[in-house]
Amino acid sequence: MINIVLTLVYTSVLLLFFAYPAMRISDWLQERYCIGDKWYKVMVIGFTILFSLIVAGYLEFG
Repeated sequence: MINIVLTLVYTSVLLLFFAYPAMRISDWLQERYCIGDKWYKVMVIGFTILFSLIVAGYLEFG
C-alpha cells in the first residue's frame, strides 16, 4: 500500500516536469495527423499523466 502512495506522490511532482514534453508530442501529432483542438487538450493531459506515472513507477519499483 505504501508503494502506491509513494508512486502517486512522485507522480504529483513529475506532472510539472512532463507538461512541456507532452505539449511538444501533442503538437507534433496534431500537425502530422490533423487532430482538432478538442483532442489536442485531451492528448496533452493524457500524455502528461502517462509520462508521470511511467517515470514515478520506475523511480519506485526500478
